[in-house]
Amino acid sequence: MKMQKKQFRIGELALSLGVKRFVVRFWEKEFNLSAHRSNGGQRFYSDKDLERFHAIKKLLYEEGFTIAGAKKKLKIDGTKILASHKISLEEVSAPQMKAQPEPSLRKKSTDHAKLSSIRQKLTALKQSL
Repeated sequence: MKMQKKQFRIGELALSLGVKRFVVRFWEKEFNLSAHRSNGGQRFYSDKDLERFHAIKKLLYEEGFTIAGAKKKLKIDGTKILASHKISLEEVSAPQMKAQPEPSLRKKSTDHAKLSSIRQKLTALKQSL
């Protein structure tokens, strides 16, 4: 009897990652990933896909990379490692791969604070209208 690999629907994958489904679809598009599709068009993701999405989330959410920075980080010799299955999540996180993003690609905490302040002011202005 052949063992079937674990397959996740987009909602299950998103829940596992702690993001919304549209974020998974966005990353799929931005990082040139493709999910297996059923005859009805339903997306199905494998354990390997889950690893890839965790690697992307780690770069974006924990290490502060932008989409452009994460794309650069995930390239080795011009080959997209996400699409080629050449490395795993552990290898993306390995010490030799821990180069810091370029300052222009790194999120700045001061920028975040400024944006939060602007957002609060806009929210207050909207409520006063």
